[in-house]
Amino acid sequence: MMKILDQYILRKFLGTFIYSIALISIVIIVFDISEKMEDFIDKHAPLKAIVFTYYCNFVPYIVNLFSPLFTFISVVFFTSRMAARSEVVAILSGGISFKRFLYPYLAGAFFIATLSFYFNHVVIPNANKKRLAFENTYVHNPYMNNSQNIHRQISKGVFIYLESFNNIQNTGYKFALERISGNLLKYKMMSDYIVWDTVKKRWKIFGYFIRRFADDGSQQVSSGGEMDTVLNFTPMDFVERLNDVEAMDYKELNSYIEQQRMQGSTNILYYEVEKYKRTAFPFATFILTFIGVSLSSRKVKGGTGLHLGIGLFIAFSFILVMQVSTTFAEGGLLSPLVSVWIPNIVYGILAFFMIRLAPK
Repeated sequence: MMKILDQYILRKFLGTFIYSIALISIVIIVFDISEKMEDFIDKHAPLKAIVFTYYCNFVPYIVNLFSPLFTFISVVFFTSRMAARSEVVAILSGGISFKRFLYPYLAGAFFIATLSFYFNHVVIPNANKKRLAFENTYVHNPYMNNSQNIHRQISKGVFIYLESFNNIQNTGYKFALERISGNLLKYKMMSDYIVWDTVKKRWKIFGYFIRRFADDGSQQVSSGGEMDTVLNFTPMDFVERLNDVEAMDYKELNSYIEQQRMQGSTNILYYEVEKYKRTAFPFATFILTFIGVSLSSRKVKGGTGLHLGIGLFIAFSFILVMQVSTTFAEGGLLSPLVSVWIPNIVYGILAFFMIRLAPK
């Protein structure tokens, strides 16, 4: 059963959080509108699509992105005000232990973290599908594939090579395909260029030269000017925006990571960081809540302003550590799982010592 004190603290916690996150969301939306207004006008984006397709799906993304940070700021703000009015002193002097005092904070953090976890894995990916589709239509310029010397594994033992791929014309140049069994090359095709047939949904191969290798070492050679064939890839495999991963739920992201690993993608670490971050980020809500309580529950000279100043420094240092550690992971210097959890581990230890030193 929740006591009156628990209800009082929890109401202040969630109320301050909702108020602060709503304010920052409005500010971000205003800046976003001013930045994208020219694109909306130039590309004739419908008002209904702007409001309901873009911004109604943009708001959950923003709220979830800033939830740990504004959980921390909310805790520091209202707890500091309680300390300034001697409410914390009265609570502890009335026989309530500091551990018991933390219960409503834990309940509030649990509610926000659970909501954030659900948003990260279910709500946000589905909302991002619509948001990113809108951006690709009305905001971003057409995607141009500038990759050179593309190597991919399209299925087990089947490898392709393209010198370049033009995703506007759906044409690949200097194409090669190899089938390997064990350590032996069984089939190799080279062609001048390939073109995707949008009607038949298959590839047209031009100027091809084929070698088939038998077990006895003999070869069969054939060539031709044009051939239609079905291959296990499409032009969409070469149209890749890194933020498209934001539109994948947990199951889709796992499948995509396995597919990219098979193809030998150079961005595999980025996708793994995104996968682990979706779980680690909500967990940071608990750590930042405990740091916020232990920091702001002491009545000090300077009051709320001092607490907020120190709190903002801690919050932004947490974000800095997270950015640095994920950069190391994407560069291959750290395991993605370890890099994502480093900020939680470091600031979890800080939270432990700050709670021990908090006024009892």
